[in-house]
Amino acid sequence: MPVAVAMIASASLGFALLGATANMLSYWKTAGFWLFSSYDLSVVPLFILMGQCAARSGLSRSLFRAARAVIGHKRGGLAMAALAGCAGFAAMCGSSLATAATMGRIALPELRAHAYEGGFAAATLAIGGTLGILIPPSIVLVIFAIITEANIAKLFAAALVPGILAAMFYMTTAALYARKNPHNAPQAPRVSSKEQRKALLQVLPAFAVIALVIGGLYAGWTTPSEAAALGCSAVFCHFLASAYGTKSRRDIASDLLAILSETARTSAMIFFILLAADLLSAFLALAGLPQALAHAIQHNALSPYTLLLLTLLLLVLLGCFLDSLSIVVLTMPLLWPVLSALDFGMPPEHFQLWFGILALILVEIGLITPPVGLNCLIIHRIAQTVPLQRIFRASIPFLSADLLRIALLLLFPQLVLFLPKILNL
Repeated sequence: MPVAVAMIASASLGFALLGATANMLSYWKTAGFWLFSSYDLSVVPLFILMGQCAARSGLSRSLFRAARAVIGHKRGGLAMAALAGCAGFAAMCGSSLATAATMGRIALPELRAHAYEGGFAAATLAIGGTLGILIPPSIVLVIFAIITEANIAKLFAAALVPGILAAMFYMTTAALYARKNPHNAPQAPRVSSKEQRKALLQVLPAFAVIALVIGGLYAGWTTPSEAAALGCSAVFCHFLASAYGTKSRRDIASDLLAILSETARTSAMIFFILLAADLLSAFLALAGLPQALAHAIQHNALSPYTLLLLTLLLLVLLGCFLDSLSIVVLTMPLLWPVLSALDFGMPPEHFQLWFGILALILVEIGLITPPVGLNCLIIHRIAQTVPLQRIFRASIPFLSADLLRIALLLLFPQLVLFLPKILNL
């Protein structure tokens, strides 16, 4: 059953058991309008459209080729290039699943052609896809900001350093694996200086788009919605320019229709989940569950940090079964009001940023852990000859890197907080 349908069915049954069906129907009259008239939600379809145009215009392939030209000749270089390409595409896409699917189709044939071990190659791309949930502009990060009433620009700034750390840790893990298992990750031949220059020139439009979107936000020149609109327009123009002269008008029209259809389908799915979560939150509030949970926490002997760790553990367990967006819309309306009322020794706004980044990192881990592991499933469908169990096993070294990053962020919250402070957002 789709997550949104499950949430609506549960909430409807709950309202009926409370004898409040009339309240539910009254709520439904205006809920959709007031939820979807939020100006902040406009960034969701715009970032989705930007990612679709980037994939169709060849920017994703250019990112991988540029990284391959620079570091592909090193030991494990192709795996590191794939991870760098994932990081770059995530900065234009904002979706983990789309990053994994797009870069998987581009990089996996290259890794196979150079005799990379199938499990390691697939796990590298599944891990690289998780960067889409954290590196701005992350769609899940936008949804978290809307649910918890956080500042989107500040969350994007807070996510940048952890996102860069993730890419660096993953690339270091790939390099160490290649050094230990050289037969599983052979070195690729070095490309010529001329080919390097050509690959770097082709990737300049991608860097320009990233600078336009992220730079405009951090400089305070644009709001998130305006940055999304600018980035979307720039990538759309690049798509038209790259297609002109190489494709027929019919092919261009077909690509445009596919881009718009996929954007509409994905946006509708996200909005339907948000509407269902809003109804479920209304039922939980009527039933008094948040108040009961807050009362139980206030009268136990657990410290705020113990409760925080239990919350993060819950997010990891949920990530083994649900996608990241569903976890955020299901848990944050219930957990955030409780956690925000506790004293963590920092201003509430700083805790909101720190907790948001930690929560998304833990949700991100669920994308590569059994029994579901959506990113691993996506790569498994592309690399059909590689057993899913092998992909999960090959992901273990990367999970170790994630645990190290989480420990650093827990011990040093300033890794999350210092950039929003410097930018004075």
